[in-house]
Amino acid sequence: MSWQDYVDKQLMASRCVTKAAIAGHDGNVWAKSENFEVSKDELAKLAQGFEKQELLTSGGVTLAGQRYIYLSGTDRVVRAKLGKIGVHCMKTQQAIVVSLYEEPIQPQQAASVVEKLGDYLITCGY
Repeated sequence: MSWQDYVDKQLMASRCVTKAAIAGHDGNVWAKSENFEVSKDELAKLAQGFEKQELLTSGGVTLAGQRYIYLSGTDRVVRAKLGKIGVHCMKTQQAIVVSLYEEPIQPQQAASVVEKLGDYLITCGY
């Protein structure tokens, strides 16, 4: 499967996320859904936030020019929200799986899809 297939056939096809991307820890986008214009700088800052969560607690999570309020996270998962749009991201060994979801999708639905793909990528060495 190509990286674009993971975005299209795993994340978007689930209908549990509305926009998605997969990027390297350096912020380079490997694949993304249509109309999700995330920048390398935004993704690189997000990647740093997994290690230094104070970056996200003070500055929030910015994706495609929109700033989301950081809710919680670990060294593997970051959650944020703004209004009816939520963010769920997972860091693997080499990648970050990024997703946005909108109501009526529930946070746990997006989390399940993103983390399932993230766990699979970890087993593959990514």
